[in-house]
Amino acid sequence: MTRASATCLLLLATVPRVALAAIGCTLTNPAEDLKYLYPAMTSYKEDLAEFPRLKDGAKLYQDFKARLTGTLDPIYETYETPYTIYHVFAGSKKIGVVHGVNVPGKGGVIQVFLSIDPDTAEIRNFFFQRLESPAARQLRDKAFRAQFAGLTLADFYKDDYYSRAAPNARTGKIAALRPPPIDAGGKADYEASLRGLRKNLVLLDFFVHGRRFEPFFERARKALSETKKGKE
Repeated sequence: MTRASATCLLLLATVPRVALAAIGCTLTNPAEDLKYLYPAMTSYKEDLAEFPRLKDGAKLYQDFKARLTGTLDPIYETYETPYTIYHVFAGSKKIGVVHGVNVPGKGGVIQVFLSIDPDTAEIRNFFFQRLESPAARQLRDKAFRAQFAGLTLADFYKDDYYSRAAPNARTGKIAALRPPPIDAGGKADYEASLRGLRKNLVLLDFFVHGRRFEPFFERARKALSETKKGKE
């Protein structure tokens, strides 16, 4: 993506850390950026999602934490963080969904945006709006990013299952991904980028797709539980 640009809702360089409780990112020129992604677009709609405003938002936030895995970032992944979702239309037909997230990287915040098929929830495209990394060129490489087209959150959850149930015979689309040729200095940003993709898909599953991929998560969680019992 060459033209699209995004800005943080709060500027890290000028805002005290105590105020960094709810940082989200939006497209600065959504009409132009979305038209770039979807040439057939005739209109779009923005939705703002925030856990505190949702029914059972506190529980949903804990569910988000469980599905993202690891410790949530105190700046970019708070309970109050706002998420802007762009619904793209051609006439009355929805043709796309676009959403971006922040994840901390080695050289600063990484902004990862996804465009999603509204019917299948498959990744159509993904791009970095901000990426200050020694591996920036490799991570932005078109061939590398093309590997993710067609993936869904189910593939990430399936990979959780395979990595726990059969770690020595791990299969699936995520296991088949090939990282770009990066040195040790860029590995952290590669892993952060993958986390950003997963985070994006989890949030879209919560906010847009009615948690359709929950059965895959539950299967992975059950596999982990059984693995732990087997070791006791």
